[in-house]
Amino acid sequence: MFRIIVPFAFAATLSIAPLWAQEADTDKVDQLFDALGMPQMIEIMREEGLTYGETLATDMLPGGPSAEWSMAVSTIYDVEMMTEEVRGVLGEALEGDDIDAMLAFFTSEQGERIVSLEVSARRALLDEAVEEISKENAAIAMMDETPRFQVVQAFIDANDLIEANVIGSLNSSYAFYTGLIDGGAMPAGVTLETALQDVWAQEPEVRSDTTEWLYSFLLMAYQPLSDDELDTYLAFSRSAAGQDMTDALFEAFNGMFDDISRALGLASARFMLTQEL
Repeated sequence: MFRIIVPFAFAATLSIAPLWAQEADTDKVDQLFDALGMPQMIEIMREEGLTYGETLATDMLPGGPSAEWSMAVSTIYDVEMMTEEVRGVLGEALEGDDIDAMLAFFTSEQGERIVSLEVSARRALLDEAVEEISKENAAIAMMDETPRFQVVQAFIDANDLIEANVIGSLNSSYAFYTGLIDGGAMPAGVTLETALQDVWAQEPEVRSDTTEWLYSFLLMAYQPLSDDELDTYLAFSRSAAGQDMTDALFEAFNGMFDDISRALGLASARFMLTQEL
């Protein structure tokens, strides 16, 4: 439903509370968490993160990727940790919401099919060749303004997916900067204020990349759905329960990304300084 592109950060720096305040019904949240395919999605995010870690090392570390860095990145993307935090915050965010309506949709045959398609598409996009083809197909659909493109556009607009993802990405980028600064890896002239300016300078590129990725992902994921099935999903997403669920998911993931992005900045700073010695 939404793009998650920021890598999870150094597990040792995270503080995860064992109890979550005023959490919604535990059993129902667990059922919804599973029905939405979150365990599978988090596994895929780990794979994305391992790949991102190699790119990050190539771009930022003086010595490039190393066995130590790869081990650190593997530890960073701890599935149990990621699952615990997302599940905990989701429970808080859903307090007072109509979880029964969410479960009714996503445990139905149609809901299960939609989740399966989303997970499969996300996994397929791990392959760079598949991602490029998906982007090309999406660009053609956008240019021709096909009926399916228009429905997907309505789905994106109804859930404010572009804006929410752009804001989340910029916040996570800023959190990464703070980690680098606090870790002592940035020049003295780089402050939180200048970092914020740099982050906002990225906004047009982030918005463009986010828009391209969202359309390529959703058009690919929902291609097997009939028009009626997609219209039904759009109607649910516009409902109060659908809106509450989307908001809760963004809150669960974005809060984690802010914390872990800063931690990843700290980890990067540590490796940068160590390799310079």
